[in-house]
Amino acid sequence: MAEFDLIERIRSRAPSRADIVLGVGDDAAVVRVPPDRELVICTDTLNAGVHFPLDTAPFDIGWKALAVNLSDLAAMGAQPAWCTLSLSMPGDDPAWLDSFLDGFLALAGQHGIALIGGDTTRGPLSIGVTAHGLVEPGRALQRGGAQMGDDIWVSGTLGDAAAALWLMGNAGVGATADGRRNPKPALAAPPTQRAHSGHGETLRERLDRPQPRLAVGLALVGIAHAAIDLSDGLWSDLGHVCRASGLGALVEVDALPASASLSQGFAADDRRTLQASGGDDYELCFTAPPSARAQVEALELESGTALTRIGRMVAGTQVAGVDAEDAPWVPERTGWVHFSD
Repeated sequence: MAEFDLIERIRSRAPSRADIVLGVGDDAAVVRVPPDRELVICTDTLNAGVHFPLDTAPFDIGWKALAVNLSDLAAMGAQPAWCTLSLSMPGDDPAWLDSFLDGFLALAGQHGIALIGGDTTRGPLSIGVTAHGLVEPGRALQRGGAQMGDDIWVSGTLGDAAAALWLMGNAGVGATADGRRNPKPALAAPPTQRAHSGHGETLRERLDRPQPRLAVGLALVGIAHAAIDLSDGLWSDLGHVCRASGLGALVEVDALPASASLSQGFAADDRRTLQASGGDDYELCFTAPPSARAQVEALELESGTALTRIGRMVAGTQVAGVDAEDAPWVPERTGWVHFSD
């Protein structure tokens, strides 16, 4: 495909919205922002072998490229509206592109977000997405609003994607030249013999097709004091909330929610490490006052998404952990850090 054939292939499949004045195909897009809303903007880049294994199906790459941005909008309590796509491809591959768009647009259709422009180029496989959302003035959720004594909650379950990456790296599947530093989730020692490929398919789906918790994020506006999405690991991302809010966090590590596949496939120590610092969960972590527990529990029923209380905000500046016996617990590492080595 020539570049403009590629662009036309994308344009022909991009859905529209009434608030799009000019979409894909011109030098820039034009949209109509409602006068009673503020614009929330986020962007993420996904590189082959760093943010997804080399053997990832193009449908799943397309899905995840949009999902990680929608997760950021969810953490801000924003309603998705528009997005742009910058796509670097090593060659012209119409079948790959169509499958990529199948995944990207399948998720876009679920959440009413429209693709309005972007860029295409030849080069190493890399995807950049910028997403735009809308929120009532002054109502966006932020990291810096946590208050002393707030409960700390997380959505869904933690550690599945990290476990999938560990199993794949251990088996040599989808490894990169640098092994992605054993990929993103590092365990200091191999898991026990309980970890086996029988759980791999379920765990891999959580890695490849994260579910952005938009309904939860929208409903948390007015309930939560602070929120963040979990991309680099609970310890690392909750640490951002602590620094922005000027507080510490005490996490009950045995309260961290785990899927059946993670619980059955990994021993407790390994499970805790993957949940605390593995990353790639794209769940929401938020704080709310104890008086809001009934509202959060009602939201769990309404959204169909598990919401688990895992600790509380305390005096200090860092994240600390305790186990079921109230003994201090420290993860092997806090989370994924780009450029760390």
